[in-house]
Amino acid sequence: MPTNIPTELIRTFVAVVEEATMLKASERINVTPSAVSLQIKRLEQLLGKSLFFRDARRLVLTPAGETLLTYARMMLSVNDEAIDMLLGERAVGEISIGMVEDFARSLLVGALRLFSAMNPDTHFDLRICGSQELSDLVLSNRLDMALLMTGSADPRAITCKQVSWFGSQELAERDVLPLALLEAPCLFRALGLAALEQAGRRYEIVVETTSALALHAAIEAGLGVAPRTDTFMGNNPCNRVVGLPPLGEIGYAVISSPLPPRGAERLRKILNGALRDM
Repeated sequence: MPTNIPTELIRTFVAVVEEATMLKASERINVTPSAVSLQIKRLEQLLGKSLFFRDARRLVLTPAGETLLTYARMMLSVNDEAIDMLLGERAVGEISIGMVEDFARSLLVGALRLFSAMNPDTHFDLRICGSQELSDLVLSNRLDMALLMTGSADPRAITCKQVSWFGSQELAERDVLPLALLEAPCLFRALGLAALEQAGRRYEIVVETTSALALHAAIEAGLGVAPRTDTFMGNNPCNRVVGLPPLGEIGYAVISSPLPPRGAERLRKILNGALRDM
């Protein structure tokens, strides 16, 4: 039984999973494709388990591979944080960061508190607004970094989540569906309306707000049905509505300005990990 798993093998394994091919993984970690293949074989031999089902078109994780992936990401996160803490460049001064309201409620306590503990001389300038405005602010260098929602096909997406309908099942069975939505532009809103239009489902917008907190209150009060992800609804299946058109997926992304401040790369890594774990 092995007592240690070499970090380089774990890093290669995670790269293969996230890049979906040996070739792309080799480019990411700067080794040859044959070296990637050999490292995966060595890891499987070390653990005595197959980590991938092999077929002609893609690599699919085995149950053992799925289990290892969870631990592998944690191992790399701790490893990289330790190196950053001891050898990395500490952030000093102010970092301006923006995020959609839902991310603020989910991430402020964990990810930003961790970064602040590692960089006590850093101060945050926090902006809460919609994804499109955040993207514009980062691209124009008025924000250093932003956490936003994007399309599932966007290569910037760190992870993708299934979008579902939430609210009262009784509302979903009415002839005219009452909707609770965030004001445009909003990806959730766009997905929901497009799905209903395509299905020919009649609807009426009964609640429209700029506040995610107010939107959740409207859902809980039974005023309307809304498209959301489990991330922002507490994984409460009692609130999930069935019988409405499917909505597809939405992506979560971290984007940085062309001129990020000192130490911002460390914050980006922490936020990437937090998004993957949501």
